[in-house]
Amino acid sequence: MSPAERSSSDAPRRLLLAVDAPSLLHRNHHARAHSDLRDRTNRPAWALHGMLRQILESIDSFAPDAVLFGLDDRRDSVRERRYPDYKAGRAEKDAALVDQLERAGALLDALGLATLTPPGLEADDVNASAAAWAEEHGWNCVIITSDRDSFAHISEHTSVLRLINGGINASPLLNPARLHAMYGVRSENYLAFAALRGDSSDNLPGVPGIGEKTAPILLEAMGSMEAVWADLDHNDGQALVAALNSWAEETGGRRIGATMRSRLLAEGARARYDFNVELMAGRSDLDLGFTPDVPGSPGLLPLDIDRVSRVVGHLNVQATTDLAVRVLTSTPASQG
Repeated sequence: MSPAERSSSDAPRRLLLAVDAPSLLHRNHHARAHSDLRDRTNRPAWALHGMLRQILESIDSFAPDAVLFGLDDRRDSVRERRYPDYKAGRAEKDAALVDQLERAGALLDALGLATLTPPGLEADDVNASAAAWAEEHGWNCVIITSDRDSFAHISEHTSVLRLINGGINASPLLNPARLHAMYGVRSENYLAFAALRGDSSDNLPGVPGIGEKTAPILLEAMGSMEAVWADLDHNDGQALVAALNSWAEETGGRRIGATMRSRLLAEGARARYDFNVELMAGRSDLDLGFTPDVPGSPGLLPLDIDRVSRVVGHLNVQATTDLAVRVLTSTPASQG
């Protein structure tokens, strides 16, 4: 019997919380630098504390069975080797942020939470693999990030808590219906939508002439980019033009069929789309190292109370230590 079949019993599906640690550290560095919070050795700790505080609040809200933190390989990048201009133009990181990025893994490991720094890859790849692992093993998954790339992993059993200004409580939890309401695309088409649109934050231009408004119309009308390319290759785009013009008649919008066809057939358009898909797609086959049936394995909750008190106490904020002891050492609801 497969793990997914075993999960179909009366027992609730267990929950994996997958956290984009660099995303949270960056946001908390900029939001909390004014506090100049220091740990007990007088090293900068405001980003580490802010990240941990947000995760504690998330654990308190979602009651996960396990927590996995994805970290970026800060010394090598497969995507940057493939595309030297990847993320070019971003401001140089503040030294205090770099220091806390470097220390995050050790802090989380010391707590007994699970971390993964995939060689040459990023936290986005850990998120993708976490969603795939959860699906394979019959778990639910919540990804916590401020990065839109993780929207491609949204499914019936995977949601994304996208951090925005205002913290955890003000951030939207996106499922397939909410994603469609926001962008007009189904979750299985989000990667195609992003590849067509491009991503300025990663310095990836989109397909010329196709943007955030027209890409969803194309995908909704044709169902997928596989269908689009097949029609262009074998039918000269006639079905595409007809579908888009039919959409215009039904909605009262302008006829964009012929224009869309010409833009997709333009020199370099398909190469740009394929290249964006290659760089944007998260790796879903990473070995997470989870052994959820082995008590005490890294990442599994609850954690040891003395360990939690000692490690979080190093950050020198008693209220956060108290919160950590309460939420990290309690038995998850699915195990109760």
